[in-house]
Amino acid sequence: QVQLVESGGGLVEPGGSLRLSCLAAGFNLPFYNIGWFRQAPGKEREGIICRTSSDGRIDYDESVKGRFTISRDNAKNTLYLEMDNLQAGDTAVYYCAAKRAFAPEYEHWGRGTQVTVSS
Repeated sequence: QVQLVESGGGLVEPGGSLRLSCLAAGFNLPFYNIGWFRQAPGKEREGIICRTSSDGRIDYDESVKGRFTISRDNAKNTLYLEMDNLQAGDTAVYYCAAKRAFAPEYEHWGRGTQVTVSS
């Protein structure tokens, strides 16, 4: 069964850090383009980071550049999102997604994990 499962969300104070995990099952993550998205209350879902499998290029949205970093453990077929200096504006449900290079849209989505930044 093909699925993505996020974990690692929670409540953190402003300036704090969290690491989210995204475990892929049923497909080999390194061969897929991957992305992290988030949806804040009352807002549309937005893409914050995407990585292209063909050349390893990583694009960061300006809102997270310099604070968020992605990494991958191929042996565990797991993607990570390291988030530092979190601010209230980062409060959202975070999703990971994956698609084959030729696919026009992301094909596999996790159910999301809640990140709340508050003092």
